[in-house]
Amino acid sequence: MSGDQILETSGLTKEFRGFVAVKDVALKVKRGTIHALIGPNGAGKTTCFNLLTKFLEPTAGSIFYNGVDITRANPADIARRGVIRSFQISAVFLRLTVLENVRVALQRKLGNSFHFWRPEKVLDELNDRALELLRAVDLAGFAGTVTVELPYGRRRALEIATTLAMDPDLMLLDEPTAGMGHEDVDRVTHLIKTVAKGRTVLMVEHNMSVVSSISDTITVLQRGSVLAEGPYSEVSGNPQVMEAYMGTAHA
Repeated sequence: MSGDQILETSGLTKEFRGFVAVKDVALKVKRGTIHALIGPNGAGKTTCFNLLTKFLEPTAGSIFYNGVDITRANPADIARRGVIRSFQISAVFLRLTVLENVRVALQRKLGNSFHFWRPEKVLDELNDRALELLRAVDLAGFAGTVTVELPYGRRRALEIATTLAMDPDLMLLDEPTAGMGHEDVDRVTHLIKTVAKGRTVLMVEHNMSVVSSISDTITVLQRGSVLAEGPYSEVSGNPQVMEAYMGTAHA
């Protein structure tokens, strides 16, 4: 494994009772980049994410993170190594305030996430860091807002803040702009680009304007296999990709 690769897979395969959802995927994610995983519905993108975070065990193949074989590691060990998938730790509690949600994530990082009996004064020690994270995602002004009152796009930004609370080296974002209006898409796109500085982002995303504007590398999946890989300028001109995905995306 090359030193500039943070994540690499070899022959990654997942079968479900004879159905091959992911087939012989060789993925190389370069450190410090934004890498997009795209493809039509049923292409195997979410299954790939589940394999990388070990919510599914591969039928065959290997996964390497920072040069270490993590193929048989469990999800908790993967997270401790710095691979954080947004839904894993976002744990957005709708009845807590925005600040309290980030504080819960910070407690987990400190190893005391279940110490809800601790005095409020002790938990207040986390406020400065929580506010710093909220400023990073443009939510400082919503710190005291009960999360259920947040607009959808802002709630997704809060999920990214709770992910950042775990101080990830590699962030896996599963369709971060899904279901958003244009204004929220623009805000979250800018946010992803901002938080990617100093870390690596691997994301599944259907919105091609998002993918084209912030991705360094794109891997296209079709029927569980890699169809193409490269920068957007190269991938978007691939006739097979245009037929399998790009054409339907712009239809």
